[in-house]
Amino acid sequence: MAALSFLRPTQNIFSNRGLFLRYIVLPIAVITLLWTFTSFAVPDWPQDYLHWGPPGELEEWDGHGPPPPPFIDDGPPPPPPKQQHGANPSQQFVIHDFPPPRPKSWAHAAERVKAAFVHGYEGYEKFAHPHDELRPLTDSYADSFNGWGVTRDDSLDTMLLMNLTDMFDRAMLGVKELTFDMKEHKKAPFFETTIRHLGGLLSAYALSGNPIALEKAEDLGTRLSPVFNTTSGLALFDVNTVTGATGPRYQGALAEIASCQLEYMYLGKASGKVEHYRHADNTWEALKRANLSQTGGMMPTYFNLNTGQPVDSRLSVGAMADSGHEYLIKQYIQTARTDKTILEMYLRMTNHVLTRLIHLSPERKIMYPALTMGIPPHDQATRVFEHLACFMPGLFALGVNQLPLDNLASIGIDFLSLADDLNDQGKEELRLLANYKLSDLHKWAAEGMSEGCATLYHDQPSGLSPDEVAMATDSGRWFDALEEWRLAGSHGPAPGTAPVTPIRPTAEKIRPDIKTREYSLRRTNYELRPEAVEALFLTWRMTHDERWRLHAWNIFVALERETKTKSGFASASMVDRSPAQLKDSMPSFVLAETFKYLYLIFMDDLVPLDQWVFNTEAHPLPVFSWTESEKIRFGIPP
Repeated sequence: MAALSFLRPTQNIFSNRGLFLRYIVLPIAVITLLWTFTSFAVPDWPQDYLHWGPPGELEEWDGHGPPPPPFIDDGPPPPPPKQQHGANPSQQFVIHDFPPPRPKSWAHAAERVKAAFVHGYEGYEKFAHPHDELRPLTDSYADSFNGWGVTRDDSLDTMLLMNLTDMFDRAMLGVKELTFDMKEHKKAPFFETTIRHLGGLLSAYALSGNPIALEKAEDLGTRLSPVFNTTSGLALFDVNTVTGATGPRYQGALAEIASCQLEYMYLGKASGKVEHYRHADNTWEALKRANLSQTGGMMPTYFNLNTGQPVDSRLSVGAMADSGHEYLIKQYIQTARTDKTILEMYLRMTNHVLTRLIHLSPERKIMYPALTMGIPPHDQATRVFEHLACFMPGLFALGVNQLPLDNLASIGIDFLSLADDLNDQGKEELRLLANYKLSDLHKWAAEGMSEGCATLYHDQPSGLSPDEVAMATDSGRWFDALEEWRLAGSHGPAPGTAPVTPIRPTAEKIRPDIKTREYSLRRTNYELRPEAVEALFLTWRMTHDERWRLHAWNIFVALERETKTKSGFASASMVDRSPAQLKDSMPSFVLAETFKYLYLIFMDDLVPLDQWVFNTEAHPLPVFSWTESEKIRFGIPP
């Protein structure tokens, strides 16, 4: 019987020339060769591109908002992709006429968007339901989140707004079977589950009155509630909806911890249960206590979940932070404009964005929101322009539409007193802003950044925006240019607010050079994201200027031309060519948000903004007032 290998005598390989070459020299040579090839294959990105967050947390991902955990089952192995439009990266480039022909009418444009939504949802219904998302190149499915049918729940209110009642009734049959069960070793990401499932169900209830939608929303809201068991009351990242077990995180991104209040506030109102209201209220109370004196009153990106205090100085309206800022003004509107403190937080945040974050490219005057690191006035801008940050001009437009920005005293706010708790830099920012009408500043920011976001679409051969670009290093702060313009007499339009002429590909130059465009593509993928059309929708509502509808139409034409497949719509991995190179992915938010906002732009003022607020997944929730009995029962101050 042969001896087991670990009982055999070992040999000294350094004394045996053949063994030494085989086991020492050869492996080292192979590793060195592989390392050399790999180092040439990896793009030389700036170091902060790969990791901006706390140690151990990777932020390079393709989803919407904070990344879901990686353990979720992604469905069965898909069959080989069918040869479809855009699937072959070696196809010859097509140069399209721009702008495309106008629609016959805006009502006709809305019908085109509705038909696109129906195409996408019916493909999901046929090939993927009751799983999470459609794989539109292989007619398969992916359980990207919890496997509960996120595309269905995310699409319910879009169906109602488009009057697709038969489709809604079919979808509700699937909702009725929901149990929100999961295996013991898995957890549901709180942020994504709240904004997509809970928000979708609550909106469906608000629009239809269907009691099943509220019943399921209440069940889900209760199952998610263990995430609030922290010292501060700020939510943990994930939870098992059966056992209540939560992850061990003690630090959270702003978007993760501060994007549940609209949903839980309305859940408390609709269900009559105090505990749901309390989760939203505790979140707000924790955020109100945060020390923001060194950051101009703007919430940084990461918070300690025990203390409720910020732990970094990264100021951003992009990934990991975006919707935390968004819910400030929306919560104020949702609860009938009764919480003045939340509105003051919104005003401080927008003041800082206006003076420090918004940047302007030197020649084309592309306006965009940058990310800054460090304590002002020693903060440094990264000059990265994220598609996710394109929601911000829409937020400014919403404020112009809904707030008395030039008469804050009428609602009990002294503008200059907003700087009382800020450092000297924050006080100086407010002093400079006082030279302008606040409504003008917010309107200019909305128009300029909406134009900048549309420009990233219109410049590309595909007509689709890259997910991220690196702007020209000689870009400067927009407010500095604005001050020069003011001091010179304010002649002509404010800097950055004029239309930007697209730089289109030609037969001689498919890809215009970086210097001409004033940016380089940093991430070439297009994820069917909604932020740009959301901004165009809200800017259209602010101005009713057809310019914003035309931008939206141009984007829709490109989206349909480049990403439509036999069963749905596919994300693109390369936007710098046409046909675009596609990926086997149709995120639920293209039906929940992108097509919804496009539809609403082309419809005449459907969904009044003083009666409804959209959560960050575009689910409309009603504005409401607390009754006197609710105030007593919930402990709401008079």
